[in-house]
Amino acid sequence: MTDFSLHLLRHGAPEREGLLLGRIDAAPTPEGIAACVAQAERLDVKAIVSSDLARCRLAAQAIAHRLALPVRIDRRWRELDFGAWDGLAPSQIDPAALAEFWQDPNAAPPPQGERWSTLAVRIGEALADLAAVPTLVVTHGGAMRAAVHRLCGFDQRQVWAFDLPYAACLSLRVWPGESGGAQVVGLRS
Repeated sequence: MTDFSLHLLRHGAPEREGLLLGRIDAAPTPEGIAACVAQAERLDVKAIVSSDLARCRLAAQAIAHRLALPVRIDRRWRELDFGAWDGLAPSQIDPAALAEFWQDPNAAPPPQGERWSTLAVRIGEALADLAAVPTLVVTHGGAMRAAVHRLCGFDQRQVWAFDLPYAACLSLRVWPGESGGAQVVGLRS
């Protein structure tokens, strides 16, 4: 199978910034959607996939309209589930518990939340279902990190060091198959 371009686009700014937004379906700002469209206009893609959450889905639909492509919604591209912390500002969370989470999100997940390893498996399954064509995935920061982890073999600490601001686009060259992998070819924010 031949290699293909994979562009991972983080959703634009949500209306409620500064919160841990995992499964909460927070709406994006119009400016956030416009920033995503501007990023996507530079890309040559044949397929668009999106998380089902509004902050991704609405941007993907605007991009699809502009590029005259359909959008495939895939809930596996959702953000890490922050459980009891979902929708809270970091200042509302016990500092020691939050520090443990940032240090090791697999060993210290949020209460009733998702472990890093579970997110990585979910994203690995979503990656395996992508067609080998130039693809844009509109998703979340955690899902992007999990994809880089799965495709490039970076460990959890390395991918959490990536700065992925709203509307950041991470471009990869992917070699599908059992011995495949990927190479990061660019990051635009």
